[in-house]
Amino acid sequence: MAEQLNPAHILVVDDDPVVLRLLGQILAPLGEVVTAPDGETGLATLRQRDFDVVLLDVDMPGMGGFEVCATLKADPAYADLPVLFVSGHTDVETETQGLEAGAVDYIIKPLSPPIVRARVKTQLMLRERTQQLLRLASVDGLTGLLNRRAFDEALTMEWRRARRNRTPLALVMIDIDFFKLYNDHYGHQAGDDCLKQVANTLRAAVERPGELVARYGGEEFCAILPHCRADHGVALAEKMRRLVAGLDIPHARSEISDHVTISCGVATLFGESGGQTPADEAALLHASDGALYAAKEGGRDRVELAR
Repeated sequence: MAEQLNPAHILVVDDDPVVLRLLGQILAPLGEVVTAPDGETGLATLRQRDFDVVLLDVDMPGMGGFEVCATLKADPAYADLPVLFVSGHTDVETETQGLEAGAVDYIIKPLSPPIVRARVKTQLMLRERTQQLLRLASVDGLTGLLNRRAFDEALTMEWRRARRNRTPLALVMIDIDFFKLYNDHYGHQAGDDCLKQVANTLRAAVERPGELVARYGGEEFCAILPHCRADHGVALAEKMRRLVAGLDIPHARSEISDHVTISCGVATLFGESGGQTPADEAALLHASDGALYAAKEGGRDRVELAR
């Protein structure tokens, strides 16, 4: 039985409108096909959304396919994105140059629909399997959220994307209030159950594409919110706080409530919070941690924005 793929997002970059139309028809059964008429437009399209595979013409006016591929492979955010060259050049030298540039395959014109579809589908299958393995290695065993290593990688990638595209980025640091006292009073099994309930609630709170929640360590969690300004970051953190309080998990040892609560610190890129723009992702993390500390000092069960 053939493996069933999830619908893919495919970008085709070619200066020939006839080829663009033909490839769109050939690849339509595999998912959504987006086209770009030149290298510069192709790169701009890539930076606006995520794709699973890219098909590049070798010869285009302005930025050619080899240059586009080299640009992608030099960027950590796109280094693993499969690139297939589509070209009328049949010589070994050009094909070798394409593969050495970082492409995973080289398709020769005139195009054979079954071959094109089969080769693209092969790359999509490999990418999906690789991502499945990475997800397994990136998941916290207790909560099912991303683990600390995956969080660090995601934050670096989103930071670079936000800086490159000049788009906002928010980071929320979350801590369960008086969790050590909870563990001491109810036991570690109850503590694990509490962590899982809170994790599921935080995960359900994020709704926009690209937003994610990770277990940062112990009873601390982090939410990465791309394309998110300070007001939305604070609103989402408040939503998380209300939802966790709504779980009504008893906490007899809490110094502020009879149920489990959380405190949140929010920081944003480009100074939307009114403070200084963080210099790197570590500074953004430090700013959100400082806001979390302010929330704890301010009485807990609250949200603070980095100043």
